[in-house]
Amino acid sequence: MTAATLDQTFVLSSYGRNNTSFVEGKGARLYDESGKEYIDFASGIGVSSVGHGNPLLTEAICTQAKALIHTSNLQVIAPQAELAERIVSLSGYDMRCFFGNSGAEANEAAIKIARKHGETCFEKKRYKVITLEHSFHGRTITTVKATGQESFHSPHFSPYPDGFLYVSQIDAVYEAIDDETVAVMIELVQGEGGVHPFDKEEIQRLARILKEREILLIVDEVQTGIYRTGAFLASHLYEIEPDIITLAKGLAGGVPIGVAMTSLKDIFEPGDHGSTFGGNFLSTRAGLTVLAILEEERASGDLATRIEQFDVYLTTLQKQYAHLFTAEVGLGLMLGLRAVNSEVQQKVLAAAFEAGVIALRAGRNTVRFLPPLTITKEEIDEGFKRFEKAITAL
Repeated sequence: MTAATLDQTFVLSSYGRNNTSFVEGKGARLYDESGKEYIDFASGIGVSSVGHGNPLLTEAICTQAKALIHTSNLQVIAPQAELAERIVSLSGYDMRCFFGNSGAEANEAAIKIARKHGETCFEKKRYKVITLEHSFHGRTITTVKATGQESFHSPHFSPYPDGFLYVSQIDAVYEAIDDETVAVMIELVQGEGGVHPFDKEEIQRLARILKEREILLIVDEVQTGIYRTGAFLASHLYEIEPDIITLAKGLAGGVPIGVAMTSLKDIFEPGDHGSTFGGNFLSTRAGLTVLAILEEERASGDLATRIEQFDVYLTTLQKQYAHLFTAEVGLGLMLGLRAVNSEVQQKVLAAAFEAGVIALRAGRNTVRFLPPLTITKEEIDEGFKRFEKAITAL
């Protein structure tokens, strides 16, 4: 049986796969079973931040696997402690970290942190969390309810937890706040919602007002964090200091990991929360290695150069193909071309894939680009050569 046949026979059909099976990767290049090469402008939905087959990451994973892959969180895990220190240091915030295995788990932890705060720090219990329409916060029952897109709230999985309220824009948050509101949860750039960055001044105003009203600000940096927007955190670009930040995707280069970090440093007591696999030796060693690689990429200026190269290509394409794309959107290497409609979006993605370029769909008719942060100039040039050829033929 082929991999596709085995998949169709034995794996639950929860993904709209195209049945391509990749067998090897190097840098920003992927190769399928037939040997066809693809330029990866998606990096596993923002996960393979240091590319495929990165020798430093591979060596670190192999070395760690030979020593220890996993022990329980009932003992101290040295690389977990080291990674927590490194994340906190790079953030510049006075925080502590909880480790899980995904962005959804990080957001679950953030919600639990907020609700315990709301239960223990006020006369009247606070538990409501306000999120934004077009947001995406995960696929668990709680985080899918926190997601401000009705299409995710299928009646098949109801009833959902209560305590979540969605507003259409930042200015609408203030009227939605009541005496049971404990937190506002936002993405600074909505990824699944169409690679939509929010205005810096309105985010700064939100952070200031929430602090005045003693309401927590949770910033979901699952996709924007770990240098994806050019800075270690998008929060740095917006010059705010959230109460809780969540991280995942690019942190360990493909090894599952998630982090909830908070200035409420003593909020959890033993037994309040936990994870069997979260923060084990393998994932946190990978995280330390990825951070070391990306810190060097940013310090050398190479990351900024790649961001500029991508921006030039997308700006040019949008102008030349204005009948297909209405705008370029995003920050850093979290970018998109807003298609004129969903039909064009789907045609562009299909044509690009056929031409050997992997891009992603995002809401609001957006063609999304999340390349490895270590992508080379040659890979960028080749990827856009193929991409333009694909859209010219539409």
